Amino acid sequence: MAQGQRRRAAAVLAAVLAVCAGTGGCAGDGIAAQDARAFVTPVQLLRQAPDALRAAGSSQAHTSLETAVGGTRVTIRGKGVYDFRRQLGRLTLVLPPGPTGVPVHRPITELLAPGALYMKNRGAGVPADKWVRVDTDTLSDGNLVTGGATDPCAAAEVLRGTRTASYVGETRVAGVAVRHYRGTADLHLAARNAPSSGAASLRAAADGFATADVPFDVYLDDQGRIRKLRQRFSFPGGRRDDAVAVYATTLLFGFGTPVSVTLPDEKDIYTGRIAEG
Repeated sequence: MAQGQRRRAAAVLAAVLAVCAGTGGCAGDGIAAQDARAFVTPVQLLRQAPDALRAAGSSQAHTSLETAVGGTRVTIRGKGVYDFRRQLGRLTLVLPPGPTGVPVHRPITELLAPGALYMKNRGAGVPADKWVRVDTDTLSDGNLVTGGATDPCAAAEVLRGTRTASYVGETRVAGVAVRHYRGTADLHLAARNAPSSGAASLRAAADGFATADVPFDVYLDDQGRIRKLRQRFSFPGGRRDDAVAVYATTLLFGFGTPVSVTLPDEKDIYTGRIAEG
């Protein structure tokens, strides 16, 4: 290849990578997209994953939050939809049953919005027709786990703080071919790299958790969209140098699903005091 041709080829490749870095949405099907990804490191690719979700628009979501309390594993599961462009979502959470296996709490409805979490059936003392509103940047964890589910957008934004990552291999999630990556994100770095709408919550989480490091496993489809994301957060324990691990798993599918979320009017919001957690 002549020197002039090599210069032109290098310029074309640089332009392709610049578009990928700026939009996160250039990972289409086909050989050209695969070749472009080959020149992007796992760390760069994962930091762009939130942009790929924004380009997708919306999806259905399943969530789970797991921790061990007194030697017993407790899991809270959620199902719903999320709009990544407007950062609005709706989840229905099912709390674990009591010791006898009988449900002890009605499902909780959550509405997710930038900087806010709305909950219905939150708990004792809250009228059945009222919502509880919480400013997420005032929570010690930025609502990454306090609400019983990790906001799908917030979960993805944590990846902007990816410091180390490696490619594990190809597999399938819910029948979809995906690429599996494993790494560690830093919440301080994620807050600096995140859009202003999510930065405050990530800063709160960086200061509130026992460590700002978040180990994760993430599975991306051929368009760079997150299909599954499992993260481990660490809360300060009751004793010094103790930490309680909380595992948050987010499954995304049905991209393009219509999402309709109407936030409650002020008259429908409960104004009493609600304890965090």
